[in-house]
Amino acid sequence: MNALPGLAWRSLANRRYSAGLSVLTIAISVMLLLGVERLRHEARAGFLRSVSGVDLIVGARAHPVQLLLYSVFHLGEATQNVSWASYRAIAAAPGVAWTIPLALGDSHRGYRVVGTSDDYFEHLRVAGGQPLRFAAGTRFAELHDAVLGAEVAANLGYELGDPLVLAHGAAAVNLHAHDEQPFRVAGILARTGTPVDRAVHVSLGAIEAIHRNWRFGTRIGPAPTRAELARVDLTPRAITAFHVGLKDRAASFAVQGRINAQREEPLSAIMPAVALQQLWGLLANVERALLATAACTVLAGLLGMLTAVLATLNERRREMAILRSVGASARTIFALLLAEAALLTAAGVACGVVLCQLLLALAAPWLGSRYGLILPVGLPTPGEWRLVALVLGAGIAVGVLPALLAYRRSLAEGMSVRT
Repeated sequence: MNALPGLAWRSLANRRYSAGLSVLTIAISVMLLLGVERLRHEARAGFLRSVSGVDLIVGARAHPVQLLLYSVFHLGEATQNVSWASYRAIAAAPGVAWTIPLALGDSHRGYRVVGTSDDYFEHLRVAGGQPLRFAAGTRFAELHDAVLGAEVAANLGYELGDPLVLAHGAAAVNLHAHDEQPFRVAGILARTGTPVDRAVHVSLGAIEAIHRNWRFGTRIGPAPTRAELARVDLTPRAITAFHVGLKDRAASFAVQGRINAQREEPLSAIMPAVALQQLWGLLANVERALLATAACTVLAGLLGMLTAVLATLNERRREMAILRSVGASARTIFALLLAEAALLTAAGVACGVVLCQLLLALAAPWLGSRYGLILPVGLPTPGEWRLVALVLGAGIAVGVLPALLAYRRSLAEGMSVRT
């Protein structure tokens, strides 16, 4: 029994080509399974990074997932705005430490424009509590300054000082341009792996300025000059939503209840973590479908291994008979076939883990720049180790069938010559 692993290894080496193909098939399927699991896990982590440190999100009365999507991920549109008076009242309420106002609705070449204040750069946290950092330039200094996310600057080729024109509305192709008031790139943020990378940030005053001659999405007259803008109050009348940070997180439910119950203006205050759970509940079927597809790929690889082993059983009838004739018991033959299946599966899993890490190392820069996904390269996570253990167990279980067939064959049958 102690010599079984060595005997199984030499037997596989004697059939190296078919064994190699089985190992490659299992390796590719394991690579896909682990890759899907890593993508799924990091997508969730990326969503959590996007709202790191935010205790509440407040907007017009809406479903929590809808409010989360348009205020954090810039997907969809708000049904109503929040009046500036309501925003100021909540910002000054007891227990509120800071707020980040957001004015949405404009775009630039397919990227959303976020009107905000300096509090955005001061209080917004990403990647486990890290503040926003500038790769170049600084925050707003003039009315028509813009701060670009890393993806916007990279994909559109912007540098500091370059001019850009915003467009009214969020459509990718938009003919309603605010071309009377061009902006200047004042800063470029470092990459965060969050929706911040895919946004153009301007001040709330700038949002108010470019809409002075617009009503209901239509230009109604000439744009005010910069001299005229310097003399008018550019305090916004309304904003789209705002983030809230509390002095004590234990008071989240109390503050949320007060905001949701106020009668002056119908508002919704949501906890980002709770809304994210609801969002993942909606996407649960998609996750299951991805995992099921990857699991079917692994199953196909294991069935390929089973087919290869079964196909060689007839060729190995004499080998099994010789082993029986020199004293190997039927249990030894059974254990030998099972050991071969275990070795093939283990080799395939090991190669799959390595291939997955290589693929992640090669694809991580592209995925980060293209989709904002940060995929760390390293040892499998506990969840991935569980999947590896399941694949190993499934491979050994698949090996039971050929081992059982070999076990049942008698010495006489193995030595007989078929005509």
